[in-house]
Amino acid sequence: TDEFADRRHLIERSGKLGLGTAYIAGFKWAVAEKYDYIFEMDADFSHDPKDLPRLYKACAEDGADVAIGSRYVSGVNVVNWPMGRVLMSYYASKYVRLILGVPLHDTTAGFKCYRRKVLETIDLDAIRFKGYAFQIEMKYTAYKLGFNVVEVPVIFVNRVEGTSKMSGGIFSEALFGVMRLRWAALTGKIKPKK
Repeated sequence: TDEFADRRHLIERSGKLGLGTAYIAGFKWAVAEKYDYIFEMDADFSHDPKDLPRLYKACAEDGADVAIGSRYVSGVNVVNWPMGRVLMSYYASKYVRLILGVPLHDTTAGFKCYRRKVLETIDLDAIRFKGYAFQIEMKYTAYKLGFNVVEVPVIFVNRVEGTSKMSGGIFSEALFGVMRLRWAALTGKIKPKK
C-alpha cells in the first residue's frame, strides 16, 4: 500500500525541455492548487530533506518570502565535489553577486522555499533561461520585485544518483545571461505579472 498516493503528484512531459521549464510547470501547478509554500530541490539526495523544515521556518515564521538553502553563506559547505567544480560554482556566485548587486552568496542554488505570493507575482512566462541561469534569474527577479530573500546554511553533498547536466552551453548561458539580467533591470523590464 502506498501511504502517499493521495499526496504525491507527478507531471510527466515528453522530451527534455530544460530545467527551468520543468520547474515553471511545477510552480504553475502548485500555484493553481493554492499551496502556501512551494519547495524546489534536487531528487538525487544532494539536498538533504532534513533541511526542508529549516527553509519552511525561514518563510513561515521568520518573515522570508524566499528561503535559499545556501552552500556559501557560512563558508563553503560542499561535500564530495571535485575542487574545480567547487571553485567554479563559488566564483560564479561571486561574479553574479558583483554584476547584479544582489546580496546573496549562493546565487545558483536550487534548494529553495517560496511563499506562493512570490510565484504569483513573478511573470513565469517571461522567465528567459532554461539551465542553471534559471536559478539566478528566479532569485534576482524576486529580489528586484521587493521580496525578502534570505539564505539558510545547508551542506550540499555531491549527487548519489545520476550525472551532472553541466555543459559549456549551460555555463555560457549563465555567464552572459547575468549581463542580460542586469540590462533588463536597468531598462525596467523586470516587472510583476499583470
